[in-house]
Amino acid sequence: MARLFGTDGVRGVANQDLTAELAMALGAAAARRLLRTDETRRRVAVVGRDPRASGEMLEAAVIAGVASEGVDALRVGVLPTPAVAYLTSAYDADFGVMISASHNPMPDNGIKIFGPGGHKLDDSTEDRIEELVRQGPGARPTGAGIGRAVDADDALERYLRHAGKAATARLDGLTVVVDCAHGAASAAAPRAYRAAGANVIAIHAEPNGLNINDGCGSTHMQTLRSTVVSYGADLGLAHDGDADRCLAVDSHGRIIDGDAIMVVLALAMHEAGELAADTLVATVMSNLGLHQAMRSAGIEVRTTGVGDRYVLEELRAGAYSIGGEQSGHLVIPAFGTTGDGIVTGLRLMSRMAQTRRSLADLAEPMQTLPQVLINVEVSDKSTVADAPSVRDAVAQVQAELGDSGRILLRPSGTEQLVRVMVEAADEDTARQMAVRVAESVSAQD
Repeated sequence: MARLFGTDGVRGVANQDLTAELAMALGAAAARRLLRTDETRRRVAVVGRDPRASGEMLEAAVIAGVASEGVDALRVGVLPTPAVAYLTSAYDADFGVMISASHNPMPDNGIKIFGPGGHKLDDSTEDRIEELVRQGPGARPTGAGIGRAVDADDALERYLRHAGKAATARLDGLTVVVDCAHGAASAAAPRAYRAAGANVIAIHAEPNGLNINDGCGSTHMQTLRSTVVSYGADLGLAHDGDADRCLAVDSHGRIIDGDAIMVVLALAMHEAGELAADTLVATVMSNLGLHQAMRSAGIEVRTTGVGDRYVLEELRAGAYSIGGEQSGHLVIPAFGTTGDGIVTGLRLMSRMAQTRRSLADLAEPMQTLPQVLINVEVSDKSTVADAPSVRDAVAQVQAELGDSGRILLRPSGTEQLVRVMVEAADEDTARQMAVRVAESVSAQD
């Protein structure tokens, strides 16, 4: 049977792959696995969700599972994923559950589980929870031992006070257009930015349960770009459905991706003496332009596999100050245990306010190299990717590129695909070399 947990929790089509029965079983299994030995107080789990219609059903099921194991459920309602992670720590809960499928379309939903302190679970803990799901329930409490469900009325206010600390300057005079993706940022993001002093124009901030990520948010930025230009705003910010991502748009409507945002913030922290070990953490998918910009500033880049969980592991292992992904997942450990799009937005605008420079000017050190990605369908991705002829093709292309480009070949994490990515000084060169390696991959299948 396939593993339940993917790279970011359990995800699938709600009521088809991710059923109420599975959600209840996951809630119960998490309650059984994430035990604390303190017998002097009742155990508590924080439960939050994004606005998807299916979230109401799945929230009820998770709470039922948690309560069936004698754990009280602290229901925080519709909040960003990083808020649930933060509140798991702030409320001193045993664990937290976020019901969201992030940037995925509305029919999908997902369940993310945070351990004590709001930290993501490691593989072994996820595996144990999965074993408990398959085993089914054991002996259950009765009477007063059954868990209760309580609404946390101060949850949003607590999170906003916490996130607001990320602003290092007043944002008075800055006009920002915020695309909330009809998601979990819809209430939180405009309030956070207004509290810091910004003039906020909120778009796609009217969730109805069905419109989350529908032609909007960080995966569909055309409306944000045009709105920034038409209003003459200083910048635009785009969040995804659960607000753990942030991408930006400068005043000319040009997209500033996660790599460029990391460059802006890492340089700011470096200048302030706040960049631990003068190091930034990024994944292998970050553009070579990021590495070149950091090298010029004397900043080291630690590279991880694809996925914010690997960025988090490296940040914790090295006690580093900032890391993230090209997609806009940025983690600043001083303000959270997971990516936080609102914190990222506040830090980015703080840098603009402090320097009195435009976002385009601040992002100028990040010169993105043309990037070509080809997905090759294969029958056995691991065998093909390790074939000697494919390795030789990759080595030959890298030798030809030298320091002016790079090639990355990796099996997909979820599909029978081998991904070939080439960056070079010009797009034609990148495409020609990517095609050459893709053909060697196809020839091995």
